[in-house]
Amino acid sequence: MLILLVRHAQAAERDSALYPDDSLRPLVGKGRRTQARVSRHLASCRLVPEEVFSSPWRRAWQTAAILVRETGIGKKRRTACPALAEEPRLDRLAEAVGPRGGDDIVALVGHEPWLGELAGLLLTGSGNRPEIDFPKSGIIGIDAPMIGSAAGTLRFFLTPDSI
Repeated sequence: MLILLVRHAQAAERDSALYPDDSLRPLVGKGRRTQARVSRHLASCRLVPEEVFSSPWRRAWQTAAILVRETGIGKKRRTACPALAEEPRLDRLAEAVGPRGGDDIVALVGHEPWLGELAGLLLTGSGNRPEIDFPKSGIIGIDAPMIGSAAGTLRFFLTPDSI
């Protein structure tokens, strides 16, 4: 399967007065536009996920909504995955994603530093990952037969500035 690790789009700045609960920070207009462009690029490259799993935090959930809309897969293919809003645990993510075929594409929308740590676990078996400048709306594509330690191979790294 191809696993797309998608960092959420640009969100409102941290502000404890406006957003006492950081999980409620929404996307800003620029973030929405950038994510729409990146998502359309995925579709043009025929990298359309069968399902999008997202952190339930507002900015990730909104990013996932843009991804499903722009790739044309529909809202019913977006699933909340609380495991994407915490330090990565491969067992919990594997259970959420379930068994997949070799040609399946799934997207996991979440946050840094957890997505970078997840990439490290999938690629090397270690959460002590190489330093990755993983920008908002960036996507890391990893080929893997399953979600497991050192199970994956890096296929691509897409940044908004590269398209």
